[in-house]
Amino acid sequence: MAKQTRSVSSAAGGRRSASSPRPVRQTTKTRGRKNNRTPSHRMGRRANQGSHRKQPKKRRHLLLKWTLGILGTLLVAAIGCFAYLYLTTEIVPPEKQALAQKTTVYYADGTTPIGTYADQDREIIDCSVLPKYVGNAVVASENRSFYKDSGIDLRGIGRALLNNVTKGTRQGGSTITQQYAERYYLGETTSYRGKLREAILALKISQTESKETVLCNYMNTIYFGRGAYGIQAAAQNYYGKNAKDLTMPESAMLAGIIPAPTTWDPAVSPKQAESRFHRVLGIMEEEHYISHADNVKAAMPQTINYSPQNVYQGPNGYLLRMVRNELAAGKKAPFTPDDLDTGGYRIVTTIQKDKQDLMFQVASPSAGGKNLPPTLQTGGLSVSPQDGSIIALYAGDDYLTHQLNNVDQATFQVGSTMKAYTLLGAIQDGVSLNTVFNGNSPRTFSSVGKSVANAGQVSYGYINLYSAFANSVNTVFMDLGEHVTSQKTAQLAHTAGITGKIDDTTTFDTLGLDALTVYDATQGYATLANGGKRPELHLVAQVKDSKDRELYTATIKGDQVFNPDQVALLQKAMTSTVQYGTGSYARSLGRPIAGKTGTANDETAISFIGFTPSVLTTFAVWNQGADGSAQKVPEVYQDQFYPVRLFTQYMKGALGDSPVERFPAAVDKGKIGGPDGTWGTGGVRNYTPRNYQTVPSQEPQQESRRDESNSTGGGNGNGGETPQSNPTESTGGNNR
Repeated sequence: MAKQTRSVSSAAGGRRSASSPRPVRQTTKTRGRKNNRTPSHRMGRRANQGSHRKQPKKRRHLLLKWTLGILGTLLVAAIGCFAYLYLTTEIVPPEKQALAQKTTVYYADGTTPIGTYADQDREIIDCSVLPKYVGNAVVASENRSFYKDSGIDLRGIGRALLNNVTKGTRQGGSTITQQYAERYYLGETTSYRGKLREAILALKISQTESKETVLCNYMNTIYFGRGAYGIQAAAQNYYGKNAKDLTMPESAMLAGIIPAPTTWDPAVSPKQAESRFHRVLGIMEEEHYISHADNVKAAMPQTINYSPQNVYQGPNGYLLRMVRNELAAGKKAPFTPDDLDTGGYRIVTTIQKDKQDLMFQVASPSAGGKNLPPTLQTGGLSVSPQDGSIIALYAGDDYLTHQLNNVDQATFQVGSTMKAYTLLGAIQDGVSLNTVFNGNSPRTFSSVGKSVANAGQVSYGYINLYSAFANSVNTVFMDLGEHVTSQKTAQLAHTAGITGKIDDTTTFDTLGLDALTVYDATQGYATLANGGKRPELHLVAQVKDSKDRELYTATIKGDQVFNPDQVALLQKAMTSTVQYGTGSYARSLGRPIAGKTGTANDETAISFIGFTPSVLTTFAVWNQGADGSAQKVPEVYQDQFYPVRLFTQYMKGALGDSPVERFPAAVDKGKIGGPDGTWGTGGVRNYTPRNYQTVPSQEPQQESRRDESNSTGGGNGNGGETPQSNPTESTGGNNR
């Protein structure tokens, strides 16, 4: 048996039979050596996967700890900042808050004042003397939940802040408490810091003062328009009585206009004021402050007449009004009228005081012993065509006695100043200015179905466009206008910047039968003086708040609307007006001047617009009857062409001894007879015009209106023809 056992053992150590059972123990032992062997690739990968699963958890925990730590730090800092601001924020008494600063308007030097806005009137009163309905009307208008809310609307603050920062608007809080706080920080609430201060002040007020105190302080400081701060001044300026004597309807009307008192004043916008009045009454009834019967029988109260005392008195009143319109008129205006009344701003204009004083001395009928007819009106405007800044203006002697502004409100028939746009159209169409036209008078034109005569019934014979423009020959420009078309003449005028209505259905638009303002006419010519680049006329250079922070700066922009080479040729032709034409009196300035005269068809207005490359000045004179009707300008002022003399006198002082400026050299690339050879007489007649770029004589040329009309400027010798008789149906005979 022992031997057999060995053989079996030996066999087991050698080759094992296929049918032999697997030695489990032996195999297990062999695999048990795995700790002493190199791990397989698969086992290593599994081990690595296990370690990666644990690592993100640690990172996430670390990130969470950091996030919570940062948030906690920020929260502690915010709480600390809020606590500091809360403790250091002062609840100002109404007496201090009511002392809003006046907005002051300055000349271009930034130091010499023109005037101020809102002749401020204020008086702090004890609200216990007021009837209950006075405060209830204010609550109904401004914050109907006032007696119930906590005094602060966080959502409203967030919304207002978002609008202020993203849209550049100034929006206050929605509750009376917030509005009271907002008014203290007026001018700062477009910043995050200002809005935060406002919120903290509102919160502190709501927690430390009673509703009655808050409402009383609000009514004592709110601006009601007409220079009135507080309910007492408002009662006096609107109704001529003390606040304690206000009726319920009077209280409702005053409360209704609080959001925009200057604009919604019943004397300014009666329909809007009445609409607000009924809105307040409706809310007062809903809140049971008044009965339905009280609401029904309440009638819109009549206010007393109110006029600013000295704010707008004198010629500077026009400047203040124009500044106000530029900054606060229209939906896109950077400020509201009430901002200007209460903001304490510093407004710096473009008006140069020495030039403004000179303009008044030249244009005012009351200055210099002119002895003008009392019905004769003058408008004057001087600008820099390069940036559109207004240098000086004359709109009238006293705004309080004559509130129709002679610069931007009163209109006059601009006459032949429109011929510049027709001539530009011809240049654009490729017409040489040496093209000769028939300048005889009268001539019949199919486009208008009647004959047209020249000023003084003068026939000029055959002249080129230089001479026709210099002498303002109506028949030539009617002929030219038929080629250019009335639509293009009007379109070019509008492109230059004129916004007034121009009748583009008739060739008569080249004779300027439409009425425009001095401002409008100047805006168009500023583009022609600026090489075809349209400047935007403006009166305000900059606005700063009481802490000298910039709130507004005029944008000096200009679009190139015309080809500068074509405008240079037009300017060359326009110098002929002064060199030997209807504006030759201005030759005494001793420097190149371009411009154009204009006479209304019925002689009710005469005007001149002239310029150097850096200064453009317009003067217009019209005769207004006592009933407001247009009257003929007296013959003596027409014979002297009075606006040219005003222009010369002003420009002589305004330009002084400044360097002589010359206009750009111009090359006429047009074709005589026009692109198709049908303009004027075609290529039959031609001559070389004078050299218009020479500096003219210092001596003024004494001429009469009829002498001007007879001048041909050295043409082809036909200008001395005997004037033909003018049929009664002819028109345009007085346009120059």
